[in-house]
Amino acid sequence: MSTEVFAPDRPYRLSPSVALRPEPFGALVYDFTTRKLSFLKTRLLVDVVRALEDASDARDALRSAEVPADDHDRYLDALAGLASAGTIEVRGD
Repeated sequence: MSTEVFAPDRPYRLSPSVALRPEPFGALVYDFTTRKLSFLKTRLLVDVVRALEDASDARDALRSAEVPADDHDRYLDALAGLASAGTIEVRGD
């Protein structure tokens, strides 16, 4: 688990130990280090997580994935939870 506080103005990526398996509801998330299985409950959240790799920061990933502006806070909360779980991590670039 990460002890860093999620900061939407920083660049993130899917953690290298994590794999996503697309599903009709979103995706299964498996961490090969912790052996933890979790879920991304919407396809749009999967799109956001995938967009993180090329986005300048988390907010840019939301725009890239075309998340409606009214939903940005909700998706940033979801990303904060994913960061806390170690599913996503700060990109060091």
